[in-house]
Amino acid sequence: MAGRTGAAQRPGNARRADDGMKLHRRAVRLDGRTRTVIGLRPGTAVRFGTNRFHGTWHVLSDRHGARVLGRMLWGLSYQARPGTVLVVDRPFLVPTPFDADPPDPVVLVPGWCTPFARRAARDLARRLPLRAAPDGTVRWRTHGLDAALREEPDWERDSWRWAESGRVERTHGLIVLAPATPREARLWGLGAARLDPSGRFGMDYTFLGEWDHSVPGEIQVFRDFHRDVGRARWARAEILARPDAPSDAADLRPLIWRRHGAIGRGRSRLVRNCRPLGRRDAEALEAAGVPTLDSLAAHGPVEAYLLLRGRAARRVDEDLLWTLEAAVTGAAPRDVAPARRAELLSELATRTKRPPRAPGR
Repeated sequence: MAGRTGAAQRPGNARRADDGMKLHRRAVRLDGRTRTVIGLRPGTAVRFGTNRFHGTWHVLSDRHGARVLGRMLWGLSYQARPGTVLVVDRPFLVPTPFDADPPDPVVLVPGWCTPFARRAARDLARRLPLRAAPDGTVRWRTHGLDAALREEPDWERDSWRWAESGRVERTHGLIVLAPATPREARLWGLGAARLDPSGRFGMDYTFLGEWDHSVPGEIQVFRDFHRDVGRARWARAEILARPDAPSDAADLRPLIWRRHGAIGRGRSRLVRNCRPLGRRDAEALEAAGVPTLDSLAAHGPVEAYLLLRGRAARRVDEDLLWTLEAAVTGAAPRDVAPARRAELLSELATRTKRPPRAPGR
């Protein structure tokens, strides 16, 4: 259903992942054809990373991200209009939670009705990020997904081992997820929406594509996804600042992994025990429904800042923003890099519709 063009996401809808969630629609010329490109609306509180490990392309997120991705894949299975693709691009991409490697945009393609060859991928990659105002808003319908989630999993019916020949590949810097049939799109969507990293290992995953000694794709979620992304960013910056930092990625990553672990060891999960946060700020976060560092990371420093400002916390200046970022990453507020401070201020300006300021000292 069409709506207002360029409408901003309301804060109350930022974490919606239900039937009828709103997405933006654009008409884009790709490989000589006009395609309908569907994307997330600005302000949507979801983030994804991507990487390749053991020959498999991974889409990484938390539980909420998996639910959003599951909705997108399930709704794609009912896509009767050829030429439609879904795109996840900046600002919904973050570095990997392991070593802060840069992410790639993710494209969901209904392989049974929409050709998406290398030339189309090249044209789309050149246009990203899509900065033009959207042509309209659509409600993404996912009929039947909630009922399927309430059912007990039928592993013989739903197993990835019976998946069809959908493809997962990287082309022209895009990670393309292209289920071959509507049934396969629903299997992928159901597998994603069921992911739950709250168990013992803090991680869950589902395979994508046909098994042949390995699988081409995987959706993987982590309980501490946002915190780990922050730690990975910090660890990478520290290692790259060394005069002897290796230039080869194979040598660089193990150093980042070790530093990442050192940053994270021994930290309490409660905001009240997080050293950078003052007592009043921690109490205000708890009152706002953010009692743990995991929930703080899931909200993000900017959203938490706005929650505190709305509750008349003791400090509402930009120093509080650096403190919240430090709580997520395990760093000291004074050590938040200028580039990261600029990113936070830009996000704050977008959320509050105010011109961004230059970061202070």
